[in-house]
Order: sequence, then structure tokens, then C-alpha cells
Amino acid sequence: MSFKKSEIWTVPNVLTMIRLILIPVFWVLMLVFDLKIWALITFCVATFTDVIDGRIARKYQLITEFGKLFDPLADKIMVLSVLITLWIRKIVPGVVVPLLAVKEIFQIYSSGVLYKKKIVVHSLFVGKFAQCALCLALFLCFFADSFAHLTVKPHLVVLWIGLVAAYIALFVYMRISIRQLKGVEKTYADRSE
Repeated sequence: MSFKKSEIWTVPNVLTMIRLILIPVFWVLMLVFDLKIWALITFCVATFTDVIDGRIARKYQLITEFGKLFDPLADKIMVLSVLITLWIRKIVPGVVVPLLAVKEIFQIYSSGVLYKKKIVVHSLFVGKFAQCALCLALFLCFFADSFAHLTVKPHLVVLWIGLVAAYIALFVYMRISIRQLKGVEKTYADRSE
């Protein structure tokens, strides 16, 4: 799989690369130096790059094959990395990590297989909702101590909502992918819109 240099070095793609670079920075801040606030700021900056890179790509017609593949990949790696870190710190239950990891690994693998067949499933509302819910849950996890006195923990409720939405998104993407493979539905590349 190869990409043109001019296609890689666009503003949205650079923001995606910055998001990937911030992941190990987050790990070091959180696990090595125990700088929770700085780790949270790093996570917020990474999440902000996720919000603006897509908007810039659409507004200035900078949507590239590299971006279609690596932007969602960076999102998944970022969320999983933060989730694993919070599990290590005993802020989230361990069962959530493998549930999300299995879903994300399957989706990353299947995206690569579909990409080779010239099929890229464009992001849909359900996927964006899942990503937003997971990011909000992870943000709230940094304030888990404030929720300790509550019977129902808001960060865990939102985390489970995000996880359920992520699995719903997976099934929707699978359905679309199967329809595209069968030729029932046009691929994203073939659509005129």
C-alpha cells in the first residue's frame, strides 16, 4: 500500500500524525511521571486534533486515501491507549478493555482488507456518536474520585454507552461492507456525492 507524498503531507494528515505522536506522550505523563492533569491536557489536545482534521479535510477538499485509512486508525489507537492506561490505574473495569480491543482490532484488520478491494466505508453518525461517547467517558474518568460517593458512576455509564454504540457501529459498517462487496451498494469511491 503506497501513498503519494503530496497526499500525505496535508494539514489534516499532519494533525492525524500529531495525534499518534501524542499517544506515547500521554503514556509517559500518566504512567511514568504520574502527571494526571498534563496527561488529561494531552488527551484533550489529541481529541481536538480529531475534531478539526476532518472539518479541515472536508472544507478545503483535502480528503485523501491516507486520511481515510489513518484518521480512524489513530482514533482507535488513541482511545484504546487511554483506556488501557486508565485500567492500569484501576479507574475502569478490566472487562471493558478486551471488549473494545477485540472490536477495534477486528475493525482495523477488516478495514485493511476492504481497502485492498478499493472499499472504504465512510464514517457514519453511529460511529461518530460512539467515538464521542468513548472520549467523553475517558475525559470523565480523570475525575473518577469526584464520583466515588455516587452509587451510579457517570464515567462508567457513559463508557458502557460508548462501548454498546461502538458495537452497533461495527455491525452497521459490516452490513454496508458486505453490501458493497456484493455490489448491492456503491462503494464510497464510486459515489458522485
